[in-house]
Amino acid sequence: MNELELTGRARTHVVDLTDPACTLHREAAPAFLAMRAAAAQAGIDLEPVSSWRDFDAQVRIWNDKYRGRRRLFDRNGSELVHAELDERAIVAAILAWSAAPGASRHHWGTEIDVIDRAAVAPATRVRLLPEEYFPGGPFAALSLWLDRNMARFGFFRPYRTDRGGVAPEPWHLSYAPVSGPALASMTVGTLRAALVDSAVDGKELLLARLDDVHARYVASVDAPPAAPAGLA
Repeated sequence: MNELELTGRARTHVVDLTDPACTLHREAAPAFLAMRAAAAQAGIDLEPVSSWRDFDAQVRIWNDKYRGRRRLFDRNGSELVHAELDERAIVAAILAWSAAPGASRHHWGTEIDVIDRAAVAPATRVRLLPEEYFPGGPFAALSLWLDRNMARFGFFRPYRTDRGGVAPEPWHLSYAPVSGPALASMTVGTLRAALVDSAVDGKELLLARLDDVHARYVASVDAPPAAPAGLA
């Protein structure tokens, strides 16, 4: 991927799918469809709720959270009161759950947030919180199936554990054959070039601490397994 693709400012690396509706890297798309078909055989309706996202979409998410138009949560998933936070606290809260524009792995087309649509009761709102994927949660069976099967399709969870950056996201899957090289190419300089002329709220604070943002929220992720997980 080139720098524009890495930072969501081009879409020359992705393709649009209609069933299910999502946008993925051209190499990740067939792998995801194969995994979805395998999940269906186990009674799981593997549905993407977020896939490729461009730079401007990430700016809208970031700015809405920065301005209090979207809810903010602490690292434990508890809601925060926006009016009680200063600029540094707002930026820290956003970074725990949403990447800075240009720094999102979703720009690569290799990342996809998934649920089991078959496990969602009518009128139930999916929140994408870790407890939904824990034992007793609606997506516990999905999580277990992914643990046993996703590696053979090339997928892993980059935010499986709390590494002090992005909070654990059991719904977030990454296509390792492409995301690995993309991560290696995602430098501080590449991120700075994407941000410097942008309309991102709090940009000056982000730029001032960009080395830390890159180290904690871009580079610090769980690695894919060395060998395929066991089959279901």
